[in-house]
Amino acid sequence: MLDKTDRKLLRLLQQDCTQSLQAMAEAVNLTSTPCWKRLKRLEDEGYIRGRVALLDNEKLGLGLTAFVLIKTQQHSSEWYQAFVDLTAQMPEVLAFYRMAGEYDYLLQVQVADMKSYDNFYKRLVNGVPGLIDVTSSFAMEKIKYTTALPVPE
Repeated sequence: MLDKTDRKLLRLLQQDCTQSLQAMAEAVNLTSTPCWKRLKRLEDEGYIRGRVALLDNEKLGLGLTAFVLIKTQQHSSEWYQAFVDLTAQMPEVLAFYRMAGEYDYLLQVQVADMKSYDNFYKRLVNGVPGLIDVTSSFAMEKIKYTTALPVPE
């Protein structure tokens, strides 16, 4: 069970996970050792899955964001596993969801340009048979982007 201090630590980590242990401890009114123990417990319990650097897609030349909606008539576990395995090997796929509603799957894809997207698209549709509709929408402007979850009070 998370208490107020745990939640504050999680918020702090989402803002900047490079903060020193001492800085985080001071921010939550703890000494370093109890703060470290809390962080270790939050990791062990799976609240903290990893600590990463967030990169700028534009500076890396990956300016095109595509959202790909997929319909299929294939729903066997073998087909599903082949599809999951294929997308896991595609670094352009940043997010992959199985959906309820009109479409079966949603992919968020990050590539350099339309030619790069076309190459990705061909690998996707040729990689697993049974895709009956692949519809793509392209982001024109990124208005909000965050990886920070709204940790409840």
